Amino acid sequence: MIIIKNKLAIDKMRHAGHILAQILEDIRPYVIAGASTYDLDAIIEARMLAQELTAPCKGYGTYKFATCISLNDGVVHGVPSKEIILKSGDFVKIDVVGAYKSYCADLTRYYFVGEASLTARRIASVAQLALDSAIDIIKPGIKLSDISSLVQQIVEKEGFGVVRDFAGHGIGQHFHEEPSIPNYGKPGRGPTVCEGMAFAIEPMITEKSFDVRIMSDGWTAKTVDGGLAAHVEDTVVVTKTGVEILTRLA
Repeated sequence: MIIIKNKLAIDKMRHAGHILAQILEDIRPYVIAGASTYDLDAIIEARMLAQELTAPCKGYGTYKFATCISLNDGVVHGVPSKEIILKSGDFVKIDVVGAYKSYCADLTRYYFVGEASLTARRIASVAQLALDSAIDIIKPGIKLSDISSLVQQIVEKEGFGVVRDFAGHGIGQHFHEEPSIPNYGKPGRGPTVCEGMAFAIEPMITEKSFDVRIMSDGWTAKTVDGGLAAHVEDTVVVTKTGVEILTRLA
């Protein structure tokens, strides 16, 4: 069942989203060579707690961190570690969920450490284009798969792969709610989008094969062939005439 959010719920999600967006903007000076992903997670969590946000990912199953930080060929769910030290040229994706008074917002931003490769910059820009374009078409009356189809069209037109193993999702009191929103598929299918629905839209794309493998930590997903992967994400809520992005700064 897709849960329709009322004004109070949306206000809480908006508050969480704006705080998270500011934190992930403010973290940029810390995403440098020599920093560990453990350090970045600790900084982000401390700033969340200081602004009354909880970190629902921490304690989800066996997961012990507030964020997922994926490097280079990491697609999603990279586990922060003192052993993972950033170096020049790394392509970093930070994914974080924050909850304010039990309502969640979810976003992912990317960062380049020093000079990034042309491939890293290009795959990041295509993922961002796919996200922005998908958000632009969201409004009451479209079909859910219209979002999925558009992401796939944009990504594959540019020669990149669309990950099948993970998807965007509904969001609210739980950070994963119905519906599932794949980044591929045919248009005109699935539920009709309505005012008050809230989604986490998150293109996950690959340089080469879209197949992934789960590492020995049980969480980190990487490309099977070592090709780069990009991941971007925003939380949105459907309005009467379109959509509001809850995880971007004004």
